[in-house]
Amino acid sequence: MNITFVTVGKIKENYFRDAVAEYQKRLSKYCKLEIIEVADEKTPDKASAILEDQIRQKEAERILKCIKENAYCIALAIDGKKRDSVNLAEHIEQLGLSGKSNLVFVIGGSLGLHDSVVKRADERLSFSDMTFPHQLMRVILIEQIYRCYRIINGEPYHK
Repeated sequence: MNITFVTVGKIKENYFRDAVAEYQKRLSKYCKLEIIEVADEKTPDKASAILEDQIRQKEAERILKCIKENAYCIALAIDGKKRDSVNLAEHIEQLGLSGKSNLVFVIGGSLGLHDSVVKRADERLSFSDMTFPHQLMRVILIEQIYRCYRIINGEPYHK
């Protein structure tokens, strides 16, 4: 399976970069993982709703260029479907068995995702009703994908 993360912005903190690198190494025995970082737009303090939408739209244009037409796209969104780890593993396994071998997970920037990205997505996935920094969300997502592959392969994982 080919898995791609399309994310807005770069990870600035070394501890987040180290965590992503560790899980990327662990995942290499299960799947091919690519992480594509698109540039984020600076958001001025007290930006208007119109300006915020324009910023999301600029980021969306960059995101959409990175999603191949045949990819199954999962957008991380607070209003998406919530799954536990076992259910997510079963879902990823079913996607693979049904011929969807290119999965793209999209993590938006600090303002979230533009509607055009949500419309392109085949589904929306939520990890919580809480909001997380997009850099931390990348660590959470990669850990959960690793956990999914451990579950799929019947290997022990920490509960």
